[in-house]
Amino acid sequence: MTNRWQKALYGAASTLAVAALAGCALGPQMKEQPASYDLGPPRSHAATNPGIQATLLLPEVTAPAWLDGQGIIYRLSYEDAARPQAYAHSRWAASPAALLTQRLRNRFAAASTSGIVTGSDGTRADYALRVELEDFSQSFNAPNASRVAVRARASLVNLAHRTLVAQRVFSVERLAPSHDARGAVTALGEASDDLFERLLEWAEERLRAAGSR
Repeated sequence: MTNRWQKALYGAASTLAVAALAGCALGPQMKEQPASYDLGPPRSHAATNPGIQATLLLPEVTAPAWLDGQGIIYRLSYEDAARPQAYAHSRWAASPAALLTQRLRNRFAAASTSGIVTGSDGTRADYALRVELEDFSQSFNAPNASRVAVRARASLVNLAHRTLVAQRVFSVERLAPSHDARGAVTALGEASDDLFERLLEWAEERLRAAGSR
């Protein structure tokens, strides 16, 4: 009797253990929160004479639908270049357009004697600089070879005459220091800063040619 009783108790305990494990498996699962990134600290710039003396309106940077989110986008060019994908466990702290808007305004404000204005403050401006983001992604030519691209179209508009002063597409590429989301973030931050330096130099030249100085 004793052995039979012990076997029954053992069987019941085993059944309860299996049920408990099944309950754990069916219950709510802890989800890993994705790492959140911005473009890093902005570059420091030596104090120089500001090159922009006109009051400049800088609206928000715009982006196509596939970049209108917080995903860090990459493409496997060696497999399917037409398919943009987002890293599963990493994302931007805000959309790329929002991150670039803040970066752009900070850089141009530091280079302007009259300051910059945004579309929401109602302040009059002499010119508007509109920036449309076309690419902001990482591309893999092989599993262990990747680079990033930042591409944007800039349009300088005379607000008094409602005329297009100049327009240009800017493109910067950088090798990624590592072939993952962190490498993409680092390279995209550097490429963005370089693009804005080129954009600033171009805007200064176009404004001088337009007679704003």
